[in-house]
Amino acid sequence: MNQHDNSYDVIVVGGGAAGMMAAGRAAEKGKRVLLLEKNTSLGKKLKITGGGRCNITNAEENQRLLLANYGTAEKFLYACFAQFGVADTFEFFEKRGLPLVVQAGKRAFPKTERALDVFLVLEKYLKQGDVEVRTNVTIDKIVAKEGVIQKIVAGKKDFVAKVYILATGGKSHPETGSTGNGFVWLKQLGHTVQNPTPTIVPLAVADAWIKQLAGVTLPNIKITFFSNNKKSLVLKGNILLTHFGLSGPLILNAAGKVADLLHGGEVTAYIDLFPELDLGSLDKHITTIFDDNKNKVLKNVFKLITPKSAGAVLLSLLKIDPETKIHSITKDQRKIMVQLLKSLPVTITGLMGYDRAVITDGGVALKEIDVKTMRSKLYSNLYIVGDLLHISRPSGGYSLQLCWTTGFIAGDCA
Repeated sequence: MNQHDNSYDVIVVGGGAAGMMAAGRAAEKGKRVLLLEKNTSLGKKLKITGGGRCNITNAEENQRLLLANYGTAEKFLYACFAQFGVADTFEFFEKRGLPLVVQAGKRAFPKTERALDVFLVLEKYLKQGDVEVRTNVTIDKIVAKEGVIQKIVAGKKDFVAKVYILATGGKSHPETGSTGNGFVWLKQLGHTVQNPTPTIVPLAVADAWIKQLAGVTLPNIKITFFSNNKKSLVLKGNILLTHFGLSGPLILNAAGKVADLLHGGEVTAYIDLFPELDLGSLDKHITTIFDDNKNKVLKNVFKLITPKSAGAVLLSLLKIDPETKIHSITKDQRKIMVQLLKSLPVTITGLMGYDRAVITDGGVALKEIDVKTMRSKLYSNLYIVGDLLHISRPSGGYSLQLCWTTGFIAGDCA
């Protein structure tokens, strides 16, 4: 293969959401584009995002409210979203035959609720632009000289371009190839890189009863976190119980705050299954159900009170014989029941790691990035996008929107 065959207008490193968008846009503008990917195929993480449903963006129309979710990066992103924002994301996918629907929390999904369909739109975008895709490419080093990227070395091959776009992602879901190599290269190039930590991640617990209910969602609950016996955080919403602890958007988005609490020592949480009722009202509610089922056994009636599929496990915490007839339940036993349902104790032992993280923070300091182009201020022909940028955000479509926005801008400007 001669030198010309490995020379391009644009080389994009990383075949995830941001990289595919960047490569597609650069090709759409007439550039000869090469997309390099370390995995055997593109979009490995994209295909599993949102539990395979793909929360493609957040449909908040108020730009100020939308960008407030990106923390200290809010001001940086105004110029970016002015070029390619949420409305542009809707237009991009819908004009390519993938209608979107907006669900709870203004989270937008493909109408098909299939992440694979999002990938297929991007794959077609690459093909329409004649983007050359090479998979199974492990990059050894990026060679730079006097503020210019000279080439990328992979194996025994040199890949040369006028412009380079790095889109290798962060460290969440390392099984998909997101191992943080991009951070290493950027540090070697002299960029200031904040070390990543898992930011949107489930909580690990010590309690066996939660693990026994893996897959069960507790709807409309209140969970109160205590650090050193001091009430520190209160959340309301749905939580998902898993084989390792607590998950779901409510928990994921609060993981950073819980991490801060864990620095101060052990964290205990209490789940209130009936936050709209006080102790007296819940006692009356249970009494009414018991009065209607006096001759039945407790195990069959208790499940009428508790969330679906949770009855048997929660009943085991009461240490009351499940075969006891309802008419034999004492007032004191009923009060213990009420207290438990209003205050289920949970011991938080820590946060799950990168393997369970939806998003990791960390990345290149934004002061080293041109806000209007995604170009590095250290290298005139290097663009940095997606999870490689030090931008924190909650779950709910904000992360993928960041990929679409920064990827499009880099591809457009490159």
